Amino acid sequence: MNHSALGWFGIFRLGLVQAAIGGIVVMSTSTLNRVMVVELSLPAMVPGLLVALHYFVQVLRPRLGYGSDLGGRRAPWIVGGMALLGIGSTAAAAATALMATSTLLGVVAAIVAFTMVGLGVGACGTALLVLISKRVDQGRLAAAATVTWLMMIVGFILTTVIVSKLLDPFSFVRMVEVAAIVSAGALLLTAVAVYGVEGKVSATSLAVAGEDSGPSAPGEARFREALLQVWQEPQSRLLASFVFVSMLAYSAQDLILEPFAGTIFGMTPAESTRLSGTQNTGVLLGMLTVAWLCSRSRAASLRFWTVIGCVGSAVMLFLLAIGSFVGPSWPLRASVFGLGFANGIFAVAAIGSMMRLVSEGRQSREGVRMGLWGAAQAVAFGLGGLAGTIAVDLVRWLVGSPVAAYAMVFVGEAVLFVVATGIAVALTRTEPAPERYPARTSGGRAEAPHYAAQGGG
Repeated sequence: MNHSALGWFGIFRLGLVQAAIGGIVVMSTSTLNRVMVVELSLPAMVPGLLVALHYFVQVLRPRLGYGSDLGGRRAPWIVGGMALLGIGSTAAAAATALMATSTLLGVVAAIVAFTMVGLGVGACGTALLVLISKRVDQGRLAAAATVTWLMMIVGFILTTVIVSKLLDPFSFVRMVEVAAIVSAGALLLTAVAVYGVEGKVSATSLAVAGEDSGPSAPGEARFREALLQVWQEPQSRLLASFVFVSMLAYSAQDLILEPFAGTIFGMTPAESTRLSGTQNTGVLLGMLTVAWLCSRSRAASLRFWTVIGCVGSAVMLFLLAIGSFVGPSWPLRASVFGLGFANGIFAVAAIGSMMRLVSEGRQSREGVRMGLWGAAQAVAFGLGGLAGTIAVDLVRWLVGSPVAAYAMVFVGEAVLFVVATGIAVALTRTEPAPERYPARTSGGRAEAPHYAAQGGG
């Protein structure tokens, strides 16, 4: 696409799509979670498995990204994915209401609904990140990554505020109505946000998207070949491995930090909640710091900050492990703030790197590439929270000490960040190899492979 790069207004417009995704997802994974456990008295495992399902379904992100590659246009996949996400969210609310009269039928319906939620997030989110990466100037990718992340959080907050007011007084019928209203609003916001942003798609891109596998090959065979092509690219393979390992470490701490503060440091629920706020403040400041530095200087490499964020996260987790044995005299708030700050640096730099590298390699494989990385992230998130809690319980059962249990899990997460650092360093040494990708022809004319500009963030 030969367009001028998007300005800040365009970046914020696309950020609205991320806010819409966040708004629908938070109702599906948070509000319905509470209703199942509290109002319906179901085991917490039920919503936990449903939420995990919506993550694991996103292993199909590469296939969804490949579909957007074939068409060459991302906007229809963004809007279509949002529509599927909205329908799935409304269906999930209806399934939850059904559980009040028939638990079995409600759970079966919820499995279908949460599958739709996962597919919708995968289709919409993958196409959105590809569109941002192709329309935003290299120097603004870190800022764009920060904007999309923050807009998702804004979507969380606004939706929870609106839903809390609309659900009072609570009824299952009202819950389904509110889910439908939120979904319709998100779809409308998405359609407005992407209208006219993408522009025209070049005929060359459309031709190349379908050429590599041959026009006579079956659709799934073409996809498998496209996925294999992307996996054979050293940078794509390394980045997928990095995303999985680092996000596994990142998400494993989510469900154990507050119980850790209560068990080891004797914090009340209110105090541990404020501790989570301290961590989130650190995440926000870390993100803003990297976005500001990378937008002011191209010398501030996203890859450099990815390494710094991973090393910092590992150090802070090792310190938390030490703090487990020291106890209440340990500066817990400072340690948690430092962990959040390092996490924020790593997260925005990693997302920015994904946007920057999505066009490096075989042309018209951006959707497959971003889908591969998105699938690695989603599966890691699905496993991380579950693995963290299971690991604490298992180690505590084996050694009989909650202090040792939390310390060992924090050390395990730190080791994962160290491994991720090694992968990130290897990634910085890997450059695209043009000779590996033969020139493609379009309309009888030889065409050189397409690579994004090299350089820093």
